[in-house]
Amino acid sequence: LAAVLANEGKEIARELANAVILPDDPQTVLKGRLGVSKRVAWAEPLDLNEVKAVSRAFQCTVNDVLMASAAGALRSYLLDRGEPIDGLTLRATVPVNLRPLKHAKKLGNHFGLVFLGLPVGEENPVRRLERVAAHMHELKGSRQAIVSFGLLAALGMAPAGIQRIALELFSRKATAVATNVPGPKMPLYLAGQKMREMMFWVPQTGGIGVGISILSYESHVHFGLIGDGRLM
Repeated sequence: LAAVLANEGKEIARELANAVILPDDPQTVLKGRLGVSKRVAWAEPLDLNEVKAVSRAFQCTVNDVLMASAAGALRSYLLDRGEPIDGLTLRATVPVNLRPLKHAKKLGNHFGLVFLGLPVGEENPVRRLERVAAHMHELKGSRQAIVSFGLLAALGMAPAGIQRIALELFSRKATAVATNVPGPKMPLYLAGQKMREMMFWVPQTGGIGVGISILSYESHVHFGLIGDGRLM
């Protein structure tokens, strides 16, 4: 037991060190001084069965396909803005649920964060998907989410000055917040009317100005985008 605990401690210490020394995300038009106003947009829903078919064909998860799609969308946007993107990889902070399913209805947050690399500089969509899937698989085997949860909890009890410094430090390491939430599989009704679509916009923290929200509902996947008005 002592050996197991010691090994776990080493893993957690290594993940904490990796998070602290992680270099800042590359400077693009999506990073900079934030303003006050926000701009929101959304996409036409994707057929969930088609997304599942792609994931089966490439032996990866639905989440891998959706995050690779988001990377492709960011690539198109940066190209439209005239940004040089050859070989560029941007990070997104991705919330990871740490609450057991049996406690899903309890109030409060219980999630950690991982830094997912989005290969926006990769032109080939298949290679892009493979790289996202490989990085996601690597993150699933790490303790990054648990370490970030403990770090966030500790910062919540720290003085405001330390909180601001830590928030700015971690904000520099990512360009976007991206989250994928499984929604209701059956249609919902309100006042006798079927709800056809639903979406949300994930909040950003610190100096991160872009939020990518993915939500499945019934048999479709919905994308919501929120961006800082000074940047987008």
